[in-house]
Amino acid sequence: MYRILVLWAHGRRRSLSKSTKLSCALIIVALVVLVGFFVFTGNDDENGASAPESAPSQELLVREDSPILSEGTEATFVEFLDFECEACIALYPTIEQLREKYGDRVRFVVRHMPLHGNSVSAAQAAEAAAEQGQFEAMYQRLFESPEEWGHQETSQEETFFGYAEELGLDMERFTVDFEAPEIIERVEQSQQDGQDLGVQGTPTFFLDGERLAPETTADLENSLNAALDE
Repeated sequence: MYRILVLWAHGRRRSLSKSTKLSCALIIVALVVLVGFFVFTGNDDENGASAPESAPSQELLVREDSPILSEGTEATFVEFLDFECEACIALYPTIEQLREKYGDRVRFVVRHMPLHGNSVSAAQAAEAAAEQGQFEAMYQRLFESPEEWGHQETSQEETFFGYAEELGLDMERFTVDFEAPEIIERVEQSQQDGQDLGVQGTPTFFLDGERLAPETTADLENSLNAALDE
């Protein structure tokens, strides 16, 4: 467990240089959830997911319109995530470090699995930004500012629109895309694909079609090394 805490803290220091610091309460919650994620195998928000009996369909894992963070060609790493999930937030710096190390070799794919009140709108905001080639920027903005919008009882769409404006997006187009049926369907399709794959919580990872069951953050890197025969 000590190793998990050290790795998490290192990742947080890297992320905090680019964003507003999380509140102390959120940091504690994220840390507890992260440790719980590995200790109990599980995923945030649910009791864990059972692996499908057969190999998952590649179409369910990655669709033509799935957001790609890095365009590597030697392996494919898929994360089903929720922008409001504490475990996803806590692991975000680790994923960024893995992308930096392997991004020219591994394709990092995002699939949406919104399970919280405002996470559906957050996913729509990310996809609307993707229509202007800014998915990664919005993805990072959402993960680096959860204290501003996460776990609120009221709608946070205004906050997401503020992020879009900060990113310099065409706001008229963003407004249309945010509510566009194809954007809503894209998020819903991603969630349905996750359910069909047996995903019940977030984050859930797949590497080259195989579901990962990491017990520590180091296990993610070890899995990538094994896939790349390092």
